[in-house]
Amino acid sequence: MSQQNDAQALRKSLAEAGLVPGPAASLVPEDFSPSTQLAIKFGDRLIELGTFFRASECKAAPSVSFAPEANSTESSTYMLLLIDPDAPTPDDPKFAFWRHWVVSGLRPDAAPASNEGSPSVLTEFLGPGPKDESAPHRYLFLLFREPQSLSLAKDDVGGEEFVQRRSFDAAKFVSSNGLQLVAVNWMLCAGDGWTA
Repeated sequence: MSQQNDAQALRKSLAEAGLVPGPAASLVPEDFSPSTQLAIKFGDRLIELGTFFRASECKAAPSVSFAPEANSTESSTYMLLLIDPDAPTPDDPKFAFWRHWVVSGLRPDAAPASNEGSPSVLTEFLGPGPKDESAPHRYLFLLFREPQSLSLAKDDVGGEEFVQRRSFDAAKFVSSNGLQLVAVNWMLCAGDGWTA
């Protein structure tokens, strides 16, 4: 698929899911065009713009991979955010965005090894956990290019206690740290006992 087709497919899926325009509009511009592809896998299941999972399938952190951007340098690093705009339920998202995972210092596939450190987990992975009585939640995986000088600690993102993860102001965090969006993927997840 060409980059233009990728961008069209992404925009269409975000619009159909009510994410852009919608709760993700402050993070993903309507005309956003990704500059790399973000591959996320839980086990051997690849997320493809809205793949449906049950909560039990997402207990362990997924694998993440992406190709270098055309304009990237050997020193380019990236940050991944996993957030839920539907907490506690899509009908009452009063705790959006729920912060599930934040990883800094990621490098693209086949990037040369660097002596400048490895990825830094700023928020430990917490698997999606929609209640069985809730409709499926939408989960956004957002990949950002980091500015060269970025250096964050866990405290800069917020605490990791359950209640400290809710109401995360992702747009403010992105803006204040000079992060540039380069790729988006998303999935749906429901509790194991949820029935339509």
